[in-house]
Amino acid sequence: MSLFRILNLMILAAFAIDRALCIRFPDRIHKPDSDAPERLKTAVFALGSFWRSEAVFGCLPGVVRTTAGYAGGSKPNPEYRSLADHAESVQVEYDPRLIGFRELLDVFWSNHDPRQVYGQGPDVGNQYRSIVFCNGTEESRMAALSKEQEQTRSRSSIVTTQILQLGPFYPAEPEHQKFELKQNPFLLQLIGNLPQEELEKSTLATKLNGYVAELCPPDIQRHIDAKINDIIKKGWPILREL
Repeated sequence: MSLFRILNLMILAAFAIDRALCIRFPDRIHKPDSDAPERLKTAVFALGSFWRSEAVFGCLPGVVRTTAGYAGGSKPNPEYRSLADHAESVQVEYDPRLIGFRELLDVFWSNHDPRQVYGQGPDVGNQYRSIVFCNGTEESRMAALSKEQEQTRSRSSIVTTQILQLGPFYPAEPEHQKFELKQNPFLLQLIGNLPQEELEKSTLATKLNGYVAELCPPDIQRHIDAKINDIIKKGWPILREL
């Protein structure tokens, strides 16, 4: 049985035994983003369903926020049911002092099949195509070089990934943001049942979104496991940081 199912059973049992037991929610105080905007850089990738794509980048050291959305098309203000030529994408805000575009490219290549035409696994369609979006010529150069390296791993099939200059990025509807995390009510409670706007901007939620999907690097996955177990032992305080 997975850790998440065990945790959910534990909390449900606790509430059933003692209705007075509850998670302690502190007064919510708005705090401005601690990361100065000028320090952060933004990258956008398309690698299949944006639910999974957002989770793929969430746990990486140096990644501050992720946003599921639409890019690569010509239609203004696309919507999930009306994408036209856009691709499901993820916007990654990161601190370049801790992680670079080249490392993000490595994660991009290792987390989907760039040789599959217009789809990933059971998700088939133009919206699931593989794209690296670039900000300027240096990123384009790095993307092209990394694509060549990916192609050398197998000459029997063609890497279909597009390399495009980044145009408008349209955030997806609220229900698509932090989708993996939202499937785990226990963890949502553990971080204080944040309002949607706070959840979308939260670095903690970004990391937990990757953790729930079990897409964190193994050492980070184990660290978060230990943190949650420690909180349970201490009596359900709010999880504030990882």
